Amino acid sequence: MRRLFRVGPAGAPAAYKTYQILAPASTHWRPATCAEVDCAAWLRGWSTTVDETTELGGRQAHYIRRDSGRGFVEHRTPAGLTVFTFEAGQRCFAADKHRVQVRPESYLIRPGDWRDLGDPRRVGTARSWVDDFGEHQQRIADHRQRG
Repeated sequence: MRRLFRVGPAGAPAAYKTYQILAPASTHWRPATCAEVDCAAWLRGWSTTVDETTELGGRQAHYIRRDSGRGFVEHRTPAGLTVFTFEAGQRCFAADKHRVQVRPESYLIRPGDWRDLGDPRRVGTARSWVDDFGEHQQRIADHRQRG
């Protein structure tokens, strides 16, 4: 196994900060709405084509007309198929498959570097983490400029 190469630090561990983002396990999901996942059907609308001469197509058309609760316009193709066109902004037929992560990432700031990491401080938002990181980088740049 190759040994990890690290540039020798110029200061003591306490002179550094370590920034870390922990991603949650992929098993933490919950059902979501079409709007939450930017579902293409919800954003742009969609069409469903059914063949009402078959048993399945007849059941699908009946469901769309009577039970779906969605607004649509229907027309027949020259081949005798029924096309249902749905406006944008409605729950799609695959909405029960939409999922979003429940736990957001954890944003941590630790005092020290790889030689001696202190206890992490959990930051509430990505924005706060980025702001702290930027301020820390600016302090380093200012310190270097002063000499």
